[in-house]
Order: sequence, then C-alpha cells, then structure tokens
Amino acid sequence: MALSLLCSFNEGSGMLGARLRKLLLFLPAVLCASAGVPARAGDAPPSNVLHLASLEWLPYTSASLEGDGLDSTIAAAAAKQFASTVRVDYFPWKRAMQMGAEDPAFSGYFPAYYTDERARTCYFSAPMGRSTVGLAYLRSEPLQWEHLSDLEGLRLGVVAGFSNGKEFDALAALGKLKLDASPADAINLRKLLAGRIRAAVIDKLVLRYLLLTDPSLQAGRDQIVFHPNVLADLTLHICFHRNADGLRLQKNFDEALSHMDIAKIENGYFQDLEAKDRAGAAGAK
Repeated sequence: MALSLLCSFNEGSGMLGARLRKLLLFLPAVLCASAGVPARAGDAPPSNVLHLASLEWLPYTSASLEGDGLDSTIAAAAAKQFASTVRVDYFPWKRAMQMGAEDPAFSGYFPAYYTDERARTCYFSAPMGRSTVGLAYLRSEPLQWEHLSDLEGLRLGVVAGFSNGKEFDALAALGKLKLDASPADAINLRKLLAGRIRAAVIDKLVLRYLLLTDPSLQAGRDQIVFHPNVLADLTLHICFHRNADGLRLQKNFDEALSHMDIAKIENGYFQDLEAKDRAGAAGAK
C-alpha cells in the first residue's frame, strides 16, 4: 500500500519543502523500478534458491538432459528436503568456477573435485557421488603403464581446468606430462580416434555415457577402451561460497544427502540409458 502511494505521488502537492519533495520523488523512482525485478548478476540469490554455476559435463550436468543431468537431479532432490530449489547456469568450466565462487548471484559451483586449494576458497558439500578418472585409449594401440612416469612423453588429451588427481596435477604443473587441452571430453575422444593424441584423460561414467549417446563417436566406440589402472578416484561436491550463507547451505545440503541412496540413483540412471540404447539398436535392424 505504501509503495502504491509513493509511486503515485504528485510533484504538484506543494505543502512539502522543496528538499523533502525531491527526496520523496527520488524514493518512489527507486522503489518502483526495483519492485518485482528478477535477480541479476551481482544480486544475492533468494535464500530458498541454490543458484549454481556448472558446465556441460554429461551425464553429470547438462541443460540438454532431463533434470539437467545426474548430479543436478541429486542436487535438486537434496534441496527439496530443506524447501529449496536448484537453478543451474552453464559456462565453460574455468568460467563456471569463477562465477560460482565470486559472483554473489550464485550460491556456488558444481560438480567439483575436492582439492586443498579449492577448500581454502569455499565450503565443500558432502560427496554427491564419485568420479573414477583414468585413460581412454584405442584397442588397436594397447597402452602399458604402471606409474605416472610411464606416461611422460605421451600426448594426453585433458579438459582445460579439470583436476585429475594430486599426482597427475603435480607432474603436469612441473611440465613432465605432454598435455593437449580441449574444452570438452567428446573433443578429446574424437582426437583419440583421429590419432592426434595417445590417450584421453576422462571420467569412467562420462566415457560410458558418451559412447552410448554421442553420434560422432558411434562408428568408433568399439575401438575405445578404459584402462584398468586409474589415475584417481575422486568425490564430487558443490563448492559453496565461503561465507555465513554458504556454511548454512553446506549444512542443510549435507543433512539432506545423508538420507539419500546416491549409488541407487546412479545405477538406475545408466540402466535406463542402456535399455534405450538396446532398444534403438534393435529398431535399427
């Protein structure tokens, strides 16, 4: 009611002093302009919305997938338990980390591997799942390795900005690994099939998903193998802002996750995908 009266205030009501009249004229302009305006970049998200920055990393997160992907579905199910909703915006991963960590319009970013460096800048949620990171290579060109030093000199495809385990990252930082960075895993797999890299560093579930669904990989999917020696077995998290609100969200989210069977959700997700793949293959015959 007060806002309506201010918005309809008439400059011609001459009983107020000039300075007070100017002040009252200024206030409704601000209030009327801001009433009902949606949040913009730089505005803090409403307390019941987890506004998260992410990347297109199928099957974990993607605007093209139902529920925005596996981890987005898990995040939404957890948020629902404390009367909140999830909104996800997508960027290249380095940009997603920057926006999610620095822009007050976001609550955080995900799905992030835990690293000591990141833990100094955000509050990590409890694990939302696991990521087994290893090497994809061509069946026709067997890859023999036991120690990371065995990989020195080989051209390895990586996704720019991704952490691939402490040991791998440390060797990479020292310049002892020959890395070929791309913005996405599918690009690295196409490079692998084209012979431009010796192996691609990739998450096992991502590889499984891409070989089931990416048309550009269908012709060569039987040629690509995931090596049994893994680089890292990493947990996936939301990286919440390192402030009071981020700590509150972390506690709420962790409590909700403790009541969820994440492994069951993952298994059901891939069982559905594989059933669709079999049905599609049968229909094509």
